[in-house]
Amino acid sequence: MGVMIVVGLFGFLAGLLVLVSKSTSSETVDLRTAGSDATKPEPSPLHQKQWMHGAADCESDTDPAIDVFRADRTSYILRQNKCLSYEAPFIYLLFGEDRTLLLDTGATKSAAEFPLYRTVQSLLAEFGEAADRELVVVHSHHHTDHYAGDSQFAGQPNVTIVEPTGAAMRDFFAFEQWPDDEAHLDLGGRRLTVIPTPGHQEDAISLYDPHTRWLLTGDTIYPGYVIVKHWDAYTQSVARLADFVHRHEVGAVLGAHIEMTDKPGEIYPIGTIYQPDEAPLVLASDDIVALHAALEQSDAPSKLLFDGFVVAPMGAMQRTVSTVVGWFVK
Repeated sequence: MGVMIVVGLFGFLAGLLVLVSKSTSSETVDLRTAGSDATKPEPSPLHQKQWMHGAADCESDTDPAIDVFRADRTSYILRQNKCLSYEAPFIYLLFGEDRTLLLDTGATKSAAEFPLYRTVQSLLAEFGEAADRELVVVHSHHHTDHYAGDSQFAGQPNVTIVEPTGAAMRDFFAFEQWPDDEAHLDLGGRRLTVIPTPGHQEDAISLYDPHTRWLLTGDTIYPGYVIVKHWDAYTQSVARLADFVHRHEVGAVLGAHIEMTDKPGEIYPIGTIYQPDEAPLVLASDDIVALHAALEQSDAPSKLLFDGFVVAPMGAMQRTVSTVVGWFVK
């Protein structure tokens, strides 16, 4: 009973945080370019992928709990069904020669409702080394819709879980000067770059995979409504990402959610469980560059409207609610 009360209270607080964040009173800067010759991502199977997008009536939904996209033999993207969680987070699975990385574990704890561990094990088996290959579970940041499934992996053989806290993450990646340095994770023939990107949340990171040329940005930038808790830290994080994409070949910027429609600048209401006309998951390096320029030109925290995403600051009340939510999820 006590657990149910805590879970219910967390849900209430999290919902309140979303609602008050949407009502921020900051200045709005419209940077949408619909109808212009703005650069669009090159069409690709990933860009054209039609993800499971929920149902108008979840009681009659027949889609599986997890949508699995195979980019190649060593690179997978998984999406949680929106009928399980309106957040419908994306999860990334990358195979190296020695180890496998799982980035985030979704928004649902129950293995019966959301069989993430079983799904990952089946993909490991297809790869041919499920029995003795180390699986490293890390998180884009410390929000519960990105680590709720951790309990499915806890205690399992050959699984290393990096707890979704700043201390655990910084220790595992051996950061020396957080957030100003980069770290690396070698999976064996696949060396990922780990970039500190606090702002949306204090311990957020982004990962770059040179094999796919994916930049995995969690909730730092994605096609949706990005809520920023710490504006100055976020501005610096986006500057780091902009510098990174200037120095590296990035084929796709991939975040953790889709909340935009397929119409430029139009967003689904927070809490939507059916998105039949949603935008692609893929953003481009140019989106990071444009966001960086807008942040550099802003004199104060402002709501920034782009074709493919929205960035908005928390106010004092929102930050307080966020802090209270954090008390219940640590």
